[in-house]
Amino acid sequence: MKVIIVEDEQPARDILRHYLSFDDSIEIIGEYADGFSGVMAINRDKPDLVFLDIQLPKLNGFELLEVIDVTPLIIFTTAYDEYAIKAFELNAIDYLLKPFSKDRFLQALGRAKEKTELAKGSRGTAYEEIKNIASSTPLNRVVVKDNNGIHIIATNDIYCIEAQDDYIFIYSKQGRYIKKQTMKSVEKRLNPSQFIRVHRSYIANVVQIDKLEAYEKDSYIAILKNDKKVKVSAAGYKLLRAQLDF
Repeated sequence: MKVIIVEDEQPARDILRHYLSFDDSIEIIGEYADGFSGVMAINRDKPDLVFLDIQLPKLNGFELLEVIDVTPLIIFTTAYDEYAIKAFELNAIDYLLKPFSKDRFLQALGRAKEKTELAKGSRGTAYEEIKNIASSTPLNRVVVKDNNGIHIIATNDIYCIEAQDDYIFIYSKQGRYIKKQTMKSVEKRLNPSQFIRVHRSYIANVVQIDKLEAYEKDSYIAILKNDKKVKVSAAGYKLLRAQLDF
């Protein structure tokens, strides 16, 4: 079993390496202290199992899961609160709550070994459950992977988000990006006092709205600070009025 450790705390990496050293069926093929390096290594080396911290520099563990191209088994190593741990348990995802004992470690590793008996192609459902946990965390930045690399976009820098089937276009100060994600999933993670679903196809950052203009009966156009024009439905207009108090 090929294993990668993505963990920014040296003592945690040391203890994981120590425990894994007792198992001849394990090969550690890399250790990384930040999420960005972890993404590059996972995509390149395609491990069977990743020990993944959640609170990491550059990219956190949840963001890493969004931009890797493969589906290794994941064991979280985390100091998250009890509510997050319960969520992991309910979704049949294993974790090691730091500091963890050798017995607890062996239990998690044993579960991972059992899952490796499954064909890799059948891991999709469990992997989607991992991503479902990630999708419940609030956003203060968005991570997008394209041919030019990985882009980290602060939500404050976003002008608007446009829906296109199962994709979204993100218009930001850094440019326009496309990401495979539904509008509904991104909407529930954005700050509702800042981002409003002004139209079925648009979410607007109210801070970036320059002015509103009447368009047709019961509809408007929002002109953003980057000069992009966004449709505003009657329902969206009511939400804007309530939020901006005009």
